[in-house]
Amino acid sequence: MSTHHRRTGGPSGRTACAMITPFAADGSLDLDGTQLLATRLVDEGGCDGLVVNGTSGEAPTTSDAEQEAVIRAVAEAVGDRARITAGVGSNNTRHAVELARAAERAGAHALLVVTPYYSRPPQEAVRAHFRTVADAAGLPVVLYDIPGRTGTALSHDTLLRLAEHPRVTGVKDCAYDLMKSAKVLAATGLAYYSGCDEQNLPLRAIGADGYISTVANVAPRRVRAVVDAYDAGEPGTAARRHLALTPLIDAMMSRLPGAVTAKALLDALGLPGGPVRAPLLPADADTTAGLTDTYKRATTGPAWDGTDPL
Repeated sequence: MSTHHRRTGGPSGRTACAMITPFAADGSLDLDGTQLLATRLVDEGGCDGLVVNGTSGEAPTTSDAEQEAVIRAVAEAVGDRARITAGVGSNNTRHAVELARAAERAGAHALLVVTPYYSRPPQEAVRAHFRTVADAAGLPVVLYDIPGRTGTALSHDTLLRLAEHPRVTGVKDCAYDLMKSAKVLAATGLAYYSGCDEQNLPLRAIGADGYISTVANVAPRRVRAVVDAYDAGEPGTAARRHLALTPLIDAMMSRLPGAVTAKALLDALGLPGGPVRAPLLPADADTTAGLTDTYKRATTGPAWDGTDPL
């Protein structure tokens, strides 16, 4: 076992999927499909954590009641064998508190709380927001640092200070600031998760606990196989697998939202996905064909030793 990381999984597990929310053809929740997908990801895909009601789960366009129903459905399906983390982020602190308490009632094991977006609060206000949400429920809190979407980065000082809160135990890192990540990893016991698939291996190599992957919706074993190889003391194999997946990561995450591309691929693979909700638009036929081709090429070949491309 490699000694380059400190733990084998934090509050959200080690190999977590940022799960999409399946919808029926009419745009309503598909809770049966949600449970089928969750079961596949955990029992066949090797995910030991599922993050629901995040951006990939279309939280901006699902109601509070729908989000609670998703948590209950996923917890019922796999909550005995995977960590269920519920996205409860809002740019309204009072609303985030309500979502946190509802998630706890519904059976979540941890909370993912994004930096308040659009209003761009200063760091003091950001810290107060996170502490208020962490105080509102009895679950571990994973801070979501994604300034490209929120407009506000979590500063190094803010991360150190929030790490002092007993329930703030992790970070989903989409800050693209490797120096900040390394400094916080060195100074705290926070569990770090790569929130951008292209950083899964680099962050693992400097001590991250795992990842929260959108690409895992369609290639869960492949995403896991990268860090499994690294943890087994095979960094060369891990690098080959990481590079083999890079075209799929690029195709899914660089040009369209992950919810759109993941659902297009899931539908093409005959798995629960369904439409996206406006303002998102579905992938067109050409885009879906390109995604499917990239998926097939990225999940087969010498990097995978002929193993099942799930």
